[in-house]
Amino acid sequence: MTQDLVFNRELEFDYATAETVSPLIRRVIARNPGPFTFHGTGTYIIGHGKVAIVDPGPDIAEHVDALLHALRGEDISHILVTHTHRDHSPAAAAVAAATGAPTYGFGPHAAGRSDVKIEEGGDTDFRPVHTTGDGDVIAGAGWTVEAVHTPGHLSNHLCFALREEAALFSGDHVMGWSTSIVSPPDGDMADYMASLEKLLPREEHRYYPTHGAPIDDPRHHVAGLIRHRKGREAQILARLKEGPQTIMDMVRVNYRDTPAILHPAAARSMLAHLIDMTERGLVLAERPESGRASETATYRLP
Repeated sequence: MTQDLVFNRELEFDYATAETVSPLIRRVIARNPGPFTFHGTGTYIIGHGKVAIVDPGPDIAEHVDALLHALRGEDISHILVTHTHRDHSPAAAAVAAATGAPTYGFGPHAAGRSDVKIEEGGDTDFRPVHTTGDGDVIAGAGWTVEAVHTPGHLSNHLCFALREEAALFSGDHVMGWSTSIVSPPDGDMADYMASLEKLLPREEHRYYPTHGAPIDDPRHHVAGLIRHRKGREAQILARLKEGPQTIMDMVRVNYRDTPAILHPAAARSMLAHLIDMTERGLVLAERPESGRASETATYRLP
């Protein structure tokens, strides 16, 4: 289902090293590679002299030390967090303690709700000093950033638009190396699709995801992500035309070209689709929780 998407998995870099990627932007990649982080978390530095950092990353001493070393003689004035997964926000505490810089983010993980514990990767300790909402503008020394609320991957996901370079720090909302995971209960497919649509009319011509290389044709890529998700929905409907099925029945067929290690994540994204599709009346959930989309329900067409 990714035939409309061209993924870029090429990236030359050195860990713990600040690399200049544009006149205003540098990047330091953390040594936390994995199936969901690609090579690792890319922490971005905006500006010179008095700088902001975007997504301080995981709480790994080597990474925090590399950031502080790269910025010797400069001041960190802002710490911007796209969302509260543990590969994005935990190092904010160490960087803030070392520099006194305040944090900016939409809010705590899952709005602080205690019922969202299924999200093993959630950073429930993060609380931004400055709560940042859609359209808020954060200005620094020679740079200006607009916050763009893009819920879906998580409810508190923000992108940050750097006006001086018409660039967007897209976090995990839009990545060039892979699609994003949308995992209920805090991940929401309807929100995710609306957030993709929200980006289409914007004028940024380069995206900087937290994982992977920059995206230089972002409108085309975002449109491809939308088509891909609609294709996943069509796949579900095609399977259900064959008769009632569970999520794992469908995952084994619909994701047969995906490594088995990623099937649990695929099942979470499929659940997000099915929650949305049941709410729109496209499918029905039955036994053991009649009418309610869940991991254990059986699904059928109306």
